[in-house]
Amino acid sequence: MIEQNAERVDAIVVGAGVAGLYAMHKLRGLGLDVVGIEAADGVGGTWFWNRYPGCRCDVPTIEYSYSFDEDLEQEWSFSEVMSAQPEIEDYLNHVADRFDLRRSFRFSTRVAAATFDEATSTWTVETDRGERLTAPWCVMATGSLSAPNLPPIPGIDSFAGRVAHTGLWPREGLDVAGKRVGIIGTGSSGMQSIPHLAREAKHLTVFQRTPNYSFPGQVAPVDDDLQAYVKANYRELRRMQRASGAGISGMAMPPAADGTARAVGAGAFGLAAGATGGASSAASGPPDRAAMAAVLEKMEEGFARMVRKRVHDAETAESLIPKDYRMGCKRLVVEIDYFETYNRDNVTLVDLRKGPITEISPTSVRTEQGDFEVDVLVLATGFDALTGPLTRIAVRGREGRLLADEWRDGPRAYLGLMASGFPNLFMITGPGSPSVLSNMVVSIEQHVDWIADAIAAHRTAGVTTMEPMPDAEEEWLDHVQEASIGTPYTAPSCNSWYVGANIDGKTRVILPYTGGVGRYREICDEVAADGYRGFALSGTASA
Repeated sequence: MIEQNAERVDAIVVGAGVAGLYAMHKLRGLGLDVVGIEAADGVGGTWFWNRYPGCRCDVPTIEYSYSFDEDLEQEWSFSEVMSAQPEIEDYLNHVADRFDLRRSFRFSTRVAAATFDEATSTWTVETDRGERLTAPWCVMATGSLSAPNLPPIPGIDSFAGRVAHTGLWPREGLDVAGKRVGIIGTGSSGMQSIPHLAREAKHLTVFQRTPNYSFPGQVAPVDDDLQAYVKANYRELRRMQRASGAGISGMAMPPAADGTARAVGAGAFGLAAGATGGASSAASGPPDRAAMAAVLEKMEEGFARMVRKRVHDAETAESLIPKDYRMGCKRLVVEIDYFETYNRDNVTLVDLRKGPITEISPTSVRTEQGDFEVDVLVLATGFDALTGPLTRIAVRGREGRLLADEWRDGPRAYLGLMASGFPNLFMITGPGSPSVLSNMVVSIEQHVDWIADAIAAHRTAGVTTMEPMPDAEEEWLDHVQEASIGTPYTAPSCNSWYVGANIDGKTRVILPYTGGVGRYREICDEVAADGYRGFALSGTASA
């Protein structure tokens, strides 16, 4: 039963990042009355919260952009090949203003619960401000990496100094000048922020559990010729993105120093696509895993030589080289002057494989190797990826089923878009979709377009509820697991956030779809063209 004081609208969008902004634009374009809910006081999502020093895109930024409006493509120009956080946040603010999206969002408001009412086929969303909104359609644009992982280290709450998580970086910044800083974690945010922290801090102590493979970031301006070329060829660039394995065309990369074309395949997503066999068509056949293993081995050897060349201390260099998992298992990280940072006199690397952290005291980080006094503690400890942004909200579907309970043994979502038992609840780039193994903007646009088409078609036909059938959901889950077999992500030695290994107690299953952006798009289009195969539809059309 809908509560009498609930505000009734046509659709609710949760989140005002890249996904939420486009979802709002698209659904409003259908003539729907839409309200958005956003925890931050501004737009940007990932690019609002991750303000840590050194935060930078790991995709050529021209490709990390919306394709839905040709005028937007022509009027906006990114200044750098791989832009830093402020420029991407500026871009998203420009989009919000250009399409008048802010007026539809309630900012500084967090969703506490979302409950499905079977009698009325509507969702009621409750916020931390005591508001209640109800709508037949609910779109969770909550992001894949928006639930920070705060490590349960004994004593961490007793620390007397300043504590900051890279994914919740203070807007005013963090003053570390003249201070002893400790940073836990050397994933993407750690490797990007460490050089900057080292230049400001009196002393920086890096606590590393697992070293990461990385590639140099492109800190270079977008020259006029490249800008003009891309603007003249955007349609081809977008076509290539959508058919690719990782959502990247490679057209927006500048030439290498010798004048030859630079392949983005050497970066995070190109490797992912190659390692997973992410092809544009099923006709491409299965990937050659043996050939990929040989390629990876040579790349790993080259990486080790590079680290040993850049890091002067031999013991430190060896600690920075991964030796117990294959390249591609974890996300390749963009780094700028990271390895040279360990040549500084004011930087200490603590390799936690030689003795882990035991507790945090009010003034230090204690390990089996000794105590390290710090004034400021930075947590570069990542996120509860893909599932955390959804399971941390009390989402209840049919018969009061709690999504967090349904996913306790691993997430179940047909196409990564919807879960059985949760009608009319859409997930943008949810578990079981390419999401974090792709250029997120390309995957987001594909999901939003598919969702908007489904809502438009079903409203016209009088359909009141749409949800996956359990058998279809199970088949997709099997396909996601099967596609990952033989990839670096599911190797026995691989313990990454792609399988939930960074979160204590989280069931370890492959979270993203590894079959590639192009093939995934084909499957989604085929499902829709076949009358939304695998979905149960109720209402006029089904009758």
